[in-house]
Amino acid sequence: MNSNTIGTAYCLTTFGESHGPAIGGVIDGCPAGVSLDKELIERELDKRRGGKNAAMSMRKEPDEVEFLSGLFEGKTTGTPIAFIIRNRDAKTSDYDNLKDVFRPSHGDFTYQEKYGIRDYAGGGRASARTLLPCVVAGAIARQILATQGIEVRSDVIQIGPERSEGFSTEEIENILTKYREEKDTVGAVIQGVIKNAPVGLGEPAFMKFNAVLAQAMMSINGAKGFEIGEGMHAAAMRGSDCNDPFTFESGKVRTLTNHSGGVQGGITNGEDIVFRVGFKPIPSVMRPQQTVDINGNAKVLEIQGRHDVCVVPRVIPMVEAMAAMVTLDFILLKKCNKI
Repeated sequence: MNSNTIGTAYCLTTFGESHGPAIGGVIDGCPAGVSLDKELIERELDKRRGGKNAAMSMRKEPDEVEFLSGLFEGKTTGTPIAFIIRNRDAKTSDYDNLKDVFRPSHGDFTYQEKYGIRDYAGGGRASARTLLPCVVAGAIARQILATQGIEVRSDVIQIGPERSEGFSTEEIENILTKYREEKDTVGAVIQGVIKNAPVGLGEPAFMKFNAVLAQAMMSINGAKGFEIGEGMHAAAMRGSDCNDPFTFESGKVRTLTNHSGGVQGGITNGEDIVFRVGFKPIPSVMRPQQTVDINGNAKVLEIQGRHDVCVVPRVIPMVEAMAAMVTLDFILLKKCNKI
């Protein structure tokens, strides 16, 4: 089974490859009558666009969205929203030397073994670029969530060994430039927050809000870890310290602390949903690496082409998009639970 669809009520099916003619998606389940803010969508895509500094890939794509269906006079019609983003700056020749070898820690070997064929240009379907449709669908979801006062935001809290409550753009560029000069790459941790989500989002037992959110985040290229609330740190805590005491404020049940990260029993409790996603270093290291070719012969690979040093800052709109889609999906599902 090929799974290229995310969501249950608000669904996105994606298609396309990094160096193909276009990447696109079909959104099904979007409510009708939503006035689409195309400028907001373009702003989100711009956050992910490369070529902005020396530590990012110099591939410069305009990433302009072409909507093919599902809109009338600027509003959603409730029918499938189909769209494409054309690839205009692909340089397939940069990958000619990868045709018969496996890049370490990429999807080359596993794709070859699973399908018996692979698109080696830019990683094909395994490229992070194929998640662009998620940014579009997430931007639409954010517009709908905003009408209910729900906000999604995120910060970079760790790059390699360096930690912060939130790095500035200049700090990120300085750190990444150092790794670029060393011809190396580095990982990062993103902290996300979903604010003002209502109580009751989540479907026990196998569609818990945190479980579906984790699946969405782990679908982003390079994601290696997910935690919500105290996460792994909760294992070192006592129950008396980790529990969130209840109180009653302004006619609502609230918690005095938020160690749970806004989710209890797999269902949102009305507090901020706080989560973190850990990303590995970009595997395209500009240094000689040991590998093998498709026949098992030992090779030393020197990767060419245009590559990022780190997933940040380009992964930020992807994290926020996934969080927005998951939240909207559960809001629509919650409406189905009541007559």
